[in-house]
Amino acid sequence: MNIEYKAKLPQTRLPIVIIGAGGIVKDAHLPAYKKAGFEVYGIVNRTRAKAETLAAEFTIPHVFDSVADAVAQAPADAVYDITIMPSQFIETLEALPDGAAVLIQKPMGDYYPESKAILEVCQRKGLVAAINCQLRQAPFVNAARWLIEQGYIGDVYDMEVRVTVQTPWELFPHVMIHPRLEILYHSVHYIDLIRSFLGNPASIYAKTLKHPAKTLSSSRTTLLFDYGDTVHAVVNTNHDHDFGARHQESYIKWEGTKGAIKAKMGLLMNYPDGVPDAFEYCLKSDDGASDWMKYPIDGSWFPDAFIGSMASLMCFKLGEIDVLPAAVEDVIDTMAIVEAAYQSSTGGGQSIKYNV
Repeated sequence: MNIEYKAKLPQTRLPIVIIGAGGIVKDAHLPAYKKAGFEVYGIVNRTRAKAETLAAEFTIPHVFDSVADAVAQAPADAVYDITIMPSQFIETLEALPDGAAVLIQKPMGDYYPESKAILEVCQRKGLVAAINCQLRQAPFVNAARWLIEQGYIGDVYDMEVRVTVQTPWELFPHVMIHPRLEILYHSVHYIDLIRSFLGNPASIYAKTLKHPAKTLSSSRTTLLFDYGDTVHAVVNTNHDHDFGARHQESYIKWEGTKGAIKAKMGLLMNYPDGVPDAFEYCLKSDDGASDWMKYPIDGSWFPDAFIGSMASLMCFKLGEIDVLPAAVEDVIDTMAIVEAAYQSSTGGGQSIKYNV
């Protein structure tokens, strides 16, 4: 079987202007764009020295002093790649040219009213805007989507994401202090991923928790999506498994009426170095027999999923595809689910009347 999973690249490479010069730019955005052959025209950061360092490392020709300078000097067809914290999104979007293409780092705001305000700015200015929910375009996810769309595993009735790892939050100093850490900055990936396969759930049950010996606002979460009486979708994350590698896990699993798929997300284990991914699928034969098959996947979440996010935005802007994956009009629903998850976690479950 020849599974299709590589990102569709645009026929014309549009120049990119990056706003922000944090670790994710160095570790994912710029390696992805280099691998895809995209042109990074320039970069801007509040601390110019950080932008200059990345410009030197990745041969970026222009470093700007401000977003206003970047807009003034950028080519007319530039794509803006916003990689700053959500609290700075709106003022940055307001500074962009009307009608510009823009890729906005996830999450789409810290709170749902902010998410709606970001959507309003994008629509008012006519921006071609997508949120960089790149997991939905990771190579192993593309492979699973192709198998499902081709009908190989039948109707999907169960989807599970499980992450049991030791996450070095200290690598993200601006994120680790956030009052909405785990769901907003990590499990949002899985909420968006599940939506991209199963659509919007009717409701969500959630509990996000702290570690008793850590100051983080949350580091473990369980999410149960309500898709009725047949389809089961669940996310379980534990970023505190500090007991060696033996029992760490990081995977996505799809089960259908005719088969199943399991993708190991190696990036999250021993982060940031990661371990190798693994992609397997199982198809039932006519006599009911089944066996798991391994399929080699070239590329991983970092940096290849970031190729998909930028490539799809360029393709849509150029009219080469009709639907923009992770458009702001779509991801606003991801943020609605995030907000509902926090409300569910705060509200608690159904109280039990014990007989004493």
